Amino acid sequence: MRKREKEKKINGKKIGKRIAAAALGGMMVLSLAACGDSGKEDVIRVGSKDFTEGLIVAEIYALALEDAGYEVDRVFNIAGSVVHTSLINDEIDLYPEYTGTGLLSVLGMDMITDPQEVYDTVKEEYEKQFQLTWLDYSKASDGQGLAVRTEVAEELGIRTISDLQKHASELRFASQGEFDEREDGLPGLEKVYGAFDWQSSKVYDSGLKYEVLKNDEADVTPVYTTDGPLAQTELYTLLEDDQHAWPPYNLAPVVRDEVLEAHPDVADVLNEVSAALDTETVTQLNAKVDVEKEEYEDVAEAFFEENLSGE
Repeated sequence: MRKREKEKKINGKKIGKRIAAAALGGMMVLSLAACGDSGKEDVIRVGSKDFTEGLIVAEIYALALEDAGYEVDRVFNIAGSVVHTSLINDEIDLYPEYTGTGLLSVLGMDMITDPQEVYDTVKEEYEKQFQLTWLDYSKASDGQGLAVRTEVAEELGIRTISDLQKHASELRFASQGEFDEREDGLPGLEKVYGAFDWQSSKVYDSGLKYEVLKNDEADVTPVYTTDGPLAQTELYTLLEDDQHAWPPYNLAPVVRDEVLEAHPDVADVLNEVSAALDTETVTQLNAKVDVEKEEYEDVAEAFFEENLSGE
């Protein structure tokens, strides 16, 4: 199972609902709190998982929908293990998800490494099994990866995981424990690249992995490919998975069919957001929160105003 609860979780206390009142004939005010049958169609409930990236992207979705004239109820900080259930149980209307998560964790299907094939598969199966629609996927892929101290990568000429495997005996590996055991961790990697005969291997808490590399206690560690610290390229080098051992985890909105039937333009609004996101962009957004300690709402709003606002 892919771990999606990252080291830097965000406290949900700062989540505030932006309440936009719409007047009907200058008399009737519709509240965001109206989630019953009478007002439900007029409120889009945007969900998010409980980690930095999920919050930032969900907030961008919410801002885009508000800019298009919709009222939005933010239902953020949902545990990754239950967010899909929240969607099919009609507790939220949409949320940002990863194609690889849909394929492996939700559908329990065999691994596919081609991004388009993964997307086509989850899109078809979600519609068939859950009456949910995957909208356009973005170029942003938050998958598994390996990062090396940049100083070491430059010294040894390591740019790919194939390069890493050749130099493994010279390198200290900072594991997170479960990575050594999971099929989508080191065992799966070795099936594709061959054995990694590390100089040493030590288990560290996942929240410390970047500090461990920065402090020269280790040379290599498992990461997720849009982790905020990876924006510090002078410190960390993300390696290319040149033999495609891992599936893609492209980010996309997943929406209840009923919502799209009632509001077809929601698809256009959210697809525009996806078109503006790529791996480098999302990494930089994460870095503003996780490294520079900005609030995710402010980061999302600044990105939206610069790239997507109709004003």
